[in-house]
Amino acid sequence: MKKYIDIERGFTHSGKFHADDVFSAALLTILNPDITIERGFQIPEDFDGIVFDIGYGEFDHHQQDRAVRENNIPYAAFGLLWRKYGSMLVGEEEAKRFDEKFIQSLDMNDNAGTENQIADIISAFNPPWDYAVSSDSAFEEAKELAYKILVKKIEYIKSINRAETLVTKALEKCEDGILVLPRSAPWKKFVKDKNIYFVVSPSNRGGYSAQAVPREDKPNELKIPFPEAWRGVDKESIGQISGVETLQFCHNSGFLITALTQEDVIKACKIAKEKI
Repeated sequence: MKKYIDIERGFTHSGKFHADDVFSAALLTILNPDITIERGFQIPEDFDGIVFDIGYGEFDHHQQDRAVRENNIPYAAFGLLWRKYGSMLVGEEEAKRFDEKFIQSLDMNDNAGTENQIADIISAFNPPWDYAVSSDSAFEEAKELAYKILVKKIEYIKSINRAETLVTKALEKCEDGILVLPRSAPWKKFVKDKNIYFVVSPSNRGGYSAQAVPREDKPNELKIPFPEAWRGVDKESIGQISGVETLQFCHNSGFLITALTQEDVIKACKIAKEKI
């Protein structure tokens, strides 16, 4: 596996662990698969590795002058490590986005005790008081889960970047604000500032699908949703109601449709445009 940093040793606190130190250790393992993570209550005087979540150093957040983001969300160890090394893995733009979408809520959980389901899951790996299980072995088990989560997240981010060429080529042939992709691929990043209303692609379940594009200024709203009369209608009736013969499904929220042919999916998108 690729090695991004040459640091061979990491050190964090012993005892009860949290998502912050566990995800920090997982991130360092991604950056250097050969790194050894040590735990203790006192940093060895001759320690020559990276120290995190203890010691008031670069990757700790317990000191009075701790680092805080521009949006006033304080960093925890995971966020501090990602701030320095995340761009090595996914590039600067995506590293910032991942911090906003994933890391900040974990940092808030560690700093302020706010609710976070992933943090709760990691915390559950701490052994109960009457279990004959060492905290260090439980930490390793939790780190394995965090590692898998991070690897999958990073793989997906990289796949988004790889989709740029495919989406860009499709945009050159786009008509009527309906983008037709040759295969299913991440597209939101590349159409958010374009006059695109629907994205069509082959469906993983067979046939074709179309998704309505969210508004850039209000991501929870769609530029043009599919008609309300189609939503949630069974496939035996939806073709007749919509006037699109092979239409099979329209999601209750109006963001997604499926049909047996590409032509019918495109036809449905055009009808939706006409109805606004």
